[in-house]
Amino acid sequence: MADQQFRTFDLSGKTAMITGASRGIGAATARAFAAQGANVVLMARSREAIAELAGEIGERALAVPVDVARYWQMEAAVTAAVDAYGSVDILINNAGVIEPVARMDEVDPDAWGQVIDVNLKGVFHGMHAVLPAMSAKGGGSILTISSGASHNPLEGWSHYCASKAAVAMLTRCLHLEHAGGGIRAMGLSPGTVATQMQKEIKASGVNPVSALDWSDHIPAEWPAVALSWMCTEEADAHLGEEISLRSPEIRATLGLAE
Repeated sequence: MADQQFRTFDLSGKTAMITGASRGIGAATARAFAAQGANVVLMARSREAIAELAGEIGERALAVPVDVARYWQMEAAVTAAVDAYGSVDILINNAGVIEPVARMDEVDPDAWGQVIDVNLKGVFHGMHAVLPAMSAKGGGSILTISSGASHNPLEGWSHYCASKAAVAMLTRCLHLEHAGGGIRAMGLSPGTVATQMQKEIKASGVNPVSALDWSDHIPAEWPAVALSWMCTEEADAHLGEEISLRSPEIRATLGLAE
């Protein structure tokens, strides 16, 4: 798996903002986009982690500490991106949390609400903050990490399932309202990915997902390849839709193999 050669796409001259960029899918996407010529604005609450990643990537990377649940921080990050690189062409709404995993009668309401703040409001904050800059230049790509949990209820995941279902509809609304202005809105449902979140799910011991073996999860580089492709005209047939990385056809398109 480590030696697998992935498809690459020309993102030269593009500027991509990536939330949740400190690890997992976000970090893998930042590395992939930068390698394909894009400037990457790394956003996460972990100041040290994104600073280290920016140092690894080099001059194409800008680290901006952001809590996506706070709109003003997202708005400030867009300003920083435009100041640094002149424009914003891509927004990857990747930041998401799942803890605490707990049944509805046992979960702390404030903790439940915090997941909604990050997973749903954080995505809206990103969309709302970046739309003026993108619209002014004639468009851009706004991609959101979705989940099979948006379609299927899972024990202990009421906050996660509800937020991901809402984000799927939010993406469709964005397409409805702004496709005519050049905004390319899509969602990516990657399946289960070998990230820290899966370690948290495993530790919970709740529902069948926690019983999966680590080898059942795909590497974070796979969603990064998909997101790169989704930023190109090759993916235009899927505008306004949710793309599943479980699909054999999509995997074949991207050159991904077991």
